Amino acid sequence: MINILIVDDQKHIRDGLQAMLRQFPLQPGHIYSAANGIEALELLRQHDIQLVITDIRMPDMDGLELMAQTSQERLTVDYLIISGYSDFAYAQKAIGLGAKGYLLKPVKREDLQASVEHVWQEIETRRSLSSSLEQLSRLAREADRKELRMYMQGAAGDETWIAETEQQNTELWRSYRLCLLREELWINQPGASSSHSIESIAYRVYGRQGCICLQHRPYLILAVDAAVDPDVFPAALAAEQVEVITAMTGPQQGLRSLPGSYTQGVELYRHSFLFPEKRCLLPRHIERLEQQWELPYEELYALFQLAGTKNSGSIAQGISGLFHKDVLQRYHIRYTQQLCRAVVQMMEEYERVIRPYMGEEALDLQCLRNLFDYPGIRDYIQALQQQLLRLNQFYYDYKCSYRSSQDLNEAIRFIHENYHKPLDLAMVSNHVSLNYAYFSNQFKKNIGKGFAEYLRDVRLDKARRLLAETDQRILEIASMVGYESYKSFTRAFREAMNMQPTEYRLLTRRKLEREEDYRDTHDFEVRST
Repeated sequence: MINILIVDDQKHIRDGLQAMLRQFPLQPGHIYSAANGIEALELLRQHDIQLVITDIRMPDMDGLELMAQTSQERLTVDYLIISGYSDFAYAQKAIGLGAKGYLLKPVKREDLQASVEHVWQEIETRRSLSSSLEQLSRLAREADRKELRMYMQGAAGDETWIAETEQQNTELWRSYRLCLLREELWINQPGASSSHSIESIAYRVYGRQGCICLQHRPYLILAVDAAVDPDVFPAALAAEQVEVITAMTGPQQGLRSLPGSYTQGVELYRHSFLFPEKRCLLPRHIERLEQQWELPYEELYALFQLAGTKNSGSIAQGISGLFHKDVLQRYHIRYTQQLCRAVVQMMEEYERVIRPYMGEEALDLQCLRNLFDYPGIRDYIQALQQQLLRLNQFYYDYKCSYRSSQDLNEAIRFIHENYHKPLDLAMVSNHVSLNYAYFSNQFKKNIGKGFAEYLRDVRLDKARRLLAETDQRILEIASMVGYESYKSFTRAFREAMNMQPTEYRLLTRRKLEREEDYRDTHDFEVRST
């Protein structure tokens, strides 16, 4: 779609041309009109116009002057000229100035349509070509940047490539710094990355020749002119209210030093996690950090001794003490990394013990393996503390469950040894030293039935054996299995078996007699054969 400007000092011609344009299959976006070249020039400055259809002879500024002025002002626009027979010489001059064609007055509809469509096609072709060239240029820049990034990260680079690359930006590679920048975002904070806006601020500070972007993700890396004071760029970012931490290497000379500079930059970048209050971290800020240390294993062991207790507050305090800012900022970042690994390894050992009892629940220890996956050290410590408190709860539940299973085994043994005596829930819970309500709940949860039902089933199981295997009276059997009266025993038996004890004894004895008769008959048949 294109925008068109009609320029003619006669209103009826402007209106007629506009009416014809509105009838064409290819509809323009906007149609503007002007009575002379001065009005037209003002509209061209204000609006995005691709095609001007103009008369040659007009007062104040004619068509030729308009064309010359737009060329001088570098306004990109195509022209179609409207001319009378007597203006043919002017038309030739217009063609020389770049007009795409001329139309004789009175303008015919089919001539106007053919000319406009021809120019329209040219404009679309140029747009397509320009887009393709822009894409090719972008791909070439990305390829160059990828080569630079790979070389920076350790890939081999031959001497010819190094020399050619340095030649493309001699001034920058003569003396530069690497800047690694990370935005100060918090976990779950909405909003897109502003790496491109940071890059644009860098170009404003250093100029196009004084800045090269080497990487966008996972953090932005720029090579910048070392002649510019290192405080200028962070100040410009702060002025634009861009919350970003900058790690900036010392001055480097030559492209061959880029891999070493990258190593130094990454080390600085990692130390920025220890010094979140510093908006720009320079080599001098870490040169006095201690390089030797011993991890606080005694404090670690003391912390994990609290696992499985109700001392979650003490656990949180322990983590805060281990990762106290004053401690971490004494040492090289490797101390913090080793401390993180030691804590995670101990958590893994504890989790391994209770994993079979955790069901579908699990700790997310994978998320704690890399400190630098987090926006900052505070976020990592918060995630570490959260997982450690979850481990504490799992371990507490495990210990409770383990103790409960031992208590329940003892309770069941006690019931089976004392079912024939007066027995109730209070007596058994006291025997295993558990709270009455807690024992009742745990018993039903683990056994699948309540205490009273379980005791009844144990007693009636013993009673069924006595009914089937002895001739003792039912009143005696009731007393032998713990029932105080014949009535309470027979009622419980009938509810469980849907028959009286006497019926059960009769049925079981008949069954035994039939089985004995079958065995006798079978033995006789075998002997006969």
